[in-house]
Amino acid sequence: MTGHTAEDHLGELEIDNGRAVVRYVRRLPQPPGAVWQAITEDDHLTAWFPTTIDGDRAAGATLTFRFADVDLPPMTGTTVTFDPPSTMEFTWGEDVVRFELAPGDGAGTVLTLIVTMAEIGKAARDAAGWHVCLDNLAVDVAGGGVESAGHGDRWRPLNDAYAERFGPEAATVGPPKEWVDKYGEV
Repeated sequence: MTGHTAEDHLGELEIDNGRAVVRYVRRLPQPPGAVWQAITEDDHLTAWFPTTIDGDRAAGATLTFRFADVDLPPMTGTTVTFDPPSTMEFTWGEDVVRFELAPGDGAGTVLTLIVTMAEIGKAARDAAGWHVCLDNLAVDVAGGGVESAGHGDRWRPLNDAYAERFGPEAATVGPPKEWVDKYGEV
């Protein structure tokens, strides 16, 4: 992200039938195949995704998500769409997470992440978390190592930026106690 601030990549919020929909668009210099590997292969997921993803990457498959760094119970979901190398969508607890890849400038990729959240009050909190994940994804796909330490330090200012951008109704739910225990008070 050289030459950019985190705020340059803030997601956009829309409300759809009482659900918060946050859309992020990132332009990555790597080709779609490399980005697809980073969003689907377990070796890459550990560098940027907040949980493991256990289960088949196939439409209709049941998925289990386990948090490695925070003592939270596993979540379940279902693969909705798996269309290599362009689209992956799954339920993540009560939320829906959709990745879309399209060719970008030159050999690059336009990555669109759309997260549909069941609860509007957690939009700022979760938007900041997904933002950190996307930053880590960009580092991973570029071949760099990702530091999990300092996650809270990166999340806090982004949470504040999203709360300001989305408004108070989108910032009524804070981080889970287990997250605060690991990363400190926000």
